[in-house]
Amino acid sequence: MAEAADFRGTRPSPARRWLRRTASAVLGAPLLAGLMAVPAAGAAPAAEPAKAPTGSRTVDVSLDTLSPSVPTEDDTLTVSGTLTNKGKETISSAEVDLRVGPRLSGRGEVDDSAKRSGYLPGADPVTVGDKYTVKFPKLAKGISQDFTLTVPVDKLGLDDPGVYQLGVSVSGRTTTAPYEQVLGIERSFLPWQPEASDSRTKLTFLWPLIASPHVTAETRSDEQQTPVFANDDLAKELAPGGRLEQMVSLGSRLPVTWVVDPDLLASVAAMAGKYEVESGDTTVPGKNQNVARQWLTALEKVVEDGKVIALPFADPDLASIAHRGKNVSGTLSRLQNASAVAATTVETILHVKPSTDFAWPVNGAVDSSIVDVATSAGAHNVIARSDSFRETAGLPYTPTSARPIGGGTTAVVADARLSTLFDGDMSRAGAATLAVQKFLAQTLALTEQAPDNERSIVVAPPRMPTAAQAQTMARALEGLSGNRWTQPLDLVSAAEVKPDPKATAKVPRAAAYPKKLRAQELPTQAFQDIRTTQSSLDSFETILTQPERVVTPFGNAVNRSMSTSWRGQALEAQQYRDAVRDYLQSLTSEVQLIKKSDVTLSGRSATIPVTVQNKLLQGVDRLVLKLTSDNIRLKFNDDGSMAELPVSIAGGHSQSVKFDTATSANGRAQVTARLYTEDGTQYGEEMTFTVKVSEVTPTVLLVIAGGLLLLVLAGIRMYSHRKRAVASDTANGDGDGPEQPSDPTPDTGPESGAPSGTGEKVDR
Repeated sequence: MAEAADFRGTRPSPARRWLRRTASAVLGAPLLAGLMAVPAAGAAPAAEPAKAPTGSRTVDVSLDTLSPSVPTEDDTLTVSGTLTNKGKETISSAEVDLRVGPRLSGRGEVDDSAKRSGYLPGADPVTVGDKYTVKFPKLAKGISQDFTLTVPVDKLGLDDPGVYQLGVSVSGRTTTAPYEQVLGIERSFLPWQPEASDSRTKLTFLWPLIASPHVTAETRSDEQQTPVFANDDLAKELAPGGRLEQMVSLGSRLPVTWVVDPDLLASVAAMAGKYEVESGDTTVPGKNQNVARQWLTALEKVVEDGKVIALPFADPDLASIAHRGKNVSGTLSRLQNASAVAATTVETILHVKPSTDFAWPVNGAVDSSIVDVATSAGAHNVIARSDSFRETAGLPYTPTSARPIGGGTTAVVADARLSTLFDGDMSRAGAATLAVQKFLAQTLALTEQAPDNERSIVVAPPRMPTAAQAQTMARALEGLSGNRWTQPLDLVSAAEVKPDPKATAKVPRAAAYPKKLRAQELPTQAFQDIRTTQSSLDSFETILTQPERVVTPFGNAVNRSMSTSWRGQALEAQQYRDAVRDYLQSLTSEVQLIKKSDVTLSGRSATIPVTVQNKLLQGVDRLVLKLTSDNIRLKFNDDGSMAELPVSIAGGHSQSVKFDTATSANGRAQVTARLYTEDGTQYGEEMTFTVKVSEVTPTVLLVIAGGLLLLVLAGIRMYSHRKRAVASDTANGDGDGPEQPSDPTPDTGPESGAPSGTGEKVDR
């Protein structure tokens, strides 16, 4: 890192600083001697098995608020926090002091100060004065006490602009050490820039709106295709106080660049209408439409004049694709599709035209294969991070973020120190306050590195910040609101800033990719599963009369299967892919061949019906039904042992496809029925049945002829008898002849999907 080699110029006011350090050393010397003498005073404490905190770590000091974060000369600084006695003894005569240290030179000294723990006489600053202290008669063990220190800024002894070390210490006595000593200390930073600097750093802060997948591939069969959510957790994030609600409400007043996952917008838009939520083996109606609508309305208003970056749909894991998926056929095509639908989704929902020219790998970690995958999807800018793009030229300053890396591609290298400051648990007030002050201190120290060299810096915070992290980030940016040493810049403009010719522009090797991140990647099997599902979807699509009702929800689900949010959740990712596959299989199996019983032919030729059933609510066509026989003497449609006929069936109906057959000899044949799509891909499972042929002999024919002759003679006799009866009735003066019943109405409804009867007999 270039930041590790910060420029260390001459410090202002050297005489005053020498006096301050000398006073600190003089006052601290007796204390140091006392601390060193503690073991000699008695060996009992050292022999105790319990290891309670001792010395300057006895009391835990938390700095919960520091206001104002960036003071001016007329301000009053207020520091409040909590003291907790972690030791085994009660502390008496406790006193809380504010300590202002020397001006820190460079980003390296800021880091060093933040890493230190415990009190070190001579190195830690002296107290502001007895007038600005808080006293407690005692601090019982295990007990916490709140404190507040208030000091006019002009009493802090601040000199020239810069970053000053700020500390709060607690001193007191214990039974074991009955002399005054520092028992706890916490450090922070105080940026001092009372007036705007002549040189200001351009600062780009990314504000990500990204969530894990919540929508399944399943939709209801109504006209609106009511979506089904795996759970209603997204509503909690959108509700007041939720993570995503906080991101929008806080970001609305900040100079940030919005980085949006289009899938999140599509999911919230789906929730704003009618939706259902999985509940065990069934689904229940969703009830959070108002929450979704309010969030979308607020976001649309916020971004109408801002810069919006649209990631590929569902935020696909570029590193996993590059390392595990690109050699699986179809993976890169799906990534390109996810990029293609991003702009349309954002523009349709938010009514703004986003930039789709940026790729954001996990943690900004890149190698050449990741860059290749990103550019193959249409991105010309890759958001990297400086702990991946390490500086090698020994620059004494942090260079501008934009780096040309060849092929018309720009790496926008976010500053790792600033980007990772908010990664931890920001729900603790002390941690949040320290992160805010360190962020402000680092940006000021960065500006002072090379005041004549204005640079452009990018901050890429956690991909899915918690509500507490979002609040901390907002506080940090609000501290810069006066633009005293920074000025805001959007990401698109930051990518176009003239790069520093001395900055590293070489893409890291694959071996440099962090092992911890590589271990969290989607496995190759995941992309093979996705390929199988996509192949089934492609085949299914070709036979549907309304393919968009299936292609859109399943296409989105396939994209979600590659999401970055699955990192570290291998089981959940597998379950999601399996659910998508199983539901697609359940739909494709709704179009099937109905099992047929054995068929007996009582002659040399006949017609054999084969039934295809469509339980879908939409029609299917462009299907082909093929019959094949293992007996060459059984022929279909006078064209050999194989025949095919087209199939087209309305939704919820069945169709009997009839094949003419002929045979030249008795025997049996095994017939196989298969469905195919127009491109020759087999669809569904095949069905087999047996055809038995019984030849009619001359003797049998004579018997049949004799029987027919008897039937004819009987008919003639019946006819003669009826004629005589009618004539007799007419002679007696009766009316019309006997009434004849009409023919029954034929059944024209859908054919039954039940298997045909056992031993089906087909006559010509």
